[in-house]
Amino acid sequence: MSFLLSLLFVVIAAVTGVAFLGKGLVGLGRGGLAPSLRALAHLVGAGAAVLYALGMLVVAGAVLEAEDGGTDSSPIIPCRTGVTASDYRIDDYRVWYVPVRFVCHRSDGSTYDREVPGYVNPALAALTVTGVGLRVSARYVDERARKS
Repeated sequence: MSFLLSLLFVVIAAVTGVAFLGKGLVGLGRGGLAPSLRALAHLVGAGAAVLYALGMLVVAGAVLEAEDGGTDSSPIIPCRTGVTASDYRIDDYRVWYVPVRFVCHRSDGSTYDREVPGYVNPALAALTVTGVGLRVSARYVDERARKS
């Protein structure tokens, strides 16, 4: 189930990214500061959506590999660290959608992240904050222009 849900998030993020990209590219041709800020906010949003889709695609691949039953499927393949003694204590995994994470769980209660590249979540946070800041700035510029 989490594999299909991960793929659904990939598709939604990719479609959103394409929509934001189109809206941002169309808005760049308009004159004025506020439309340019809105267009940049859409382009940054497109980047965030594509990066989220990439992260969720990695998670979906890890889930597909983890749910693959068969020879050599225990311990869970994406959770293996190469240390045989600790790998055999792996008993479960969990998927987080925000932030994008694939978390492995050991029988002693400890957890650790695997698979998702380390730059994905910090870059997502930075792009999100930047996009929101651009959007708020565009609104502020619009309000000031109306008052003038």
